[in-house]
Amino acid sequence: MKLAVFGTHEFDRASLEQANESLHHDLVFFEPTLSQETVALAKGFAAVCVFVHDRLNETTLQELRAGGTTLVALRCAGFNNVDLPAAERLGIRVVRVPEYSPYAVAEHAMALLLALNRKLPRAYNRVRDGNFSLDGLVGFDLHGKTIGVIGLGRIGGAFARIAHGFGCRVLAYDIQPNADLRAEVGLEYVSLDQIYAESDAISLHVPLFPKTFHMINRATLTQMKREALLINTSRGALINAPDLLEALKSGVIAGAGLDVYEEEDDVFFRDLSGQVLQDDILARLLSCPNVLITSHQGFLTKEALRNIAESTLANVTLFSQGLKLRHELTSSPA
Repeated sequence: MKLAVFGTHEFDRASLEQANESLHHDLVFFEPTLSQETVALAKGFAAVCVFVHDRLNETTLQELRAGGTTLVALRCAGFNNVDLPAAERLGIRVVRVPEYSPYAVAEHAMALLLALNRKLPRAYNRVRDGNFSLDGLVGFDLHGKTIGVIGLGRIGGAFARIAHGFGCRVLAYDIQPNADLRAEVGLEYVSLDQIYAESDAISLHVPLFPKTFHMINRATLTQMKREALLINTSRGALINAPDLLEALKSGVIAGAGLDVYEEEDDVFFRDLSGQVLQDDILARLLSCPNVLITSHQGFLTKEALRNIAESTLANVTLFSQGLKLRHELTSSPA
């Protein structure tokens, strides 16, 4: 089957080609993301494969359908970038990869927390410059501290297990509490207000819906401890970035580790080292010594890339054979 793969990078092209060795789909790779401006590239393809930064609004979907596309295969878990009601009206089926490696993202979240707490980027840069001073590098023991986990799906659950392994008290919030996880980890399901008030670090693991949009804002930030660290490896728009910047500047919280950012689409996954960064909020966040930002790389492990590629192409194969699809999205959850 002929499949147009948008937003292609070396790492996912390699994994898709390897997964395709026994399937023999006709994969055509495009570096640009799929949007209204690039949708003409998809003309004649029955299926397109997209990632988190592709934007499939109603207009783009209409153009896809007019060009013969009837399947959108997301090689990611999030789907807030697709107008699902419009896709359904147009007869375009949408599938995703909900589970590729919860450990990849959970471990990256913990890596951000550890590096932020122990000020590893600052320490590394000092030593590289021959500065072996320890002043300003004091962190805290994670053991015995309270870690708040918001969202206890597979990734949040994996993070809770890691935090438990460090000897932390784990506070959790989820709309569907998991009794088995509670028994396994000994976590406490509490209200969001209690998480904000008692946690020494908070990690976000919820999808982006209207009710979670900017759930971290000026009001919720002021509920947190001044010593608290905030970690986000889920979706950038969970956090109101200007409010976070002001909270960091004024000492409302101690620091933030971010693998995602609300306006990341034109920045992340790109080499902008020879340009002036146009996003003033992001530039100011990057200038803060108590902020650690990575470029949406939480998923970037060999295991996760393999699982993503295999699951994505498995659905393309099922579609080409007229069989039942896995993890199909049929309507907006909003």
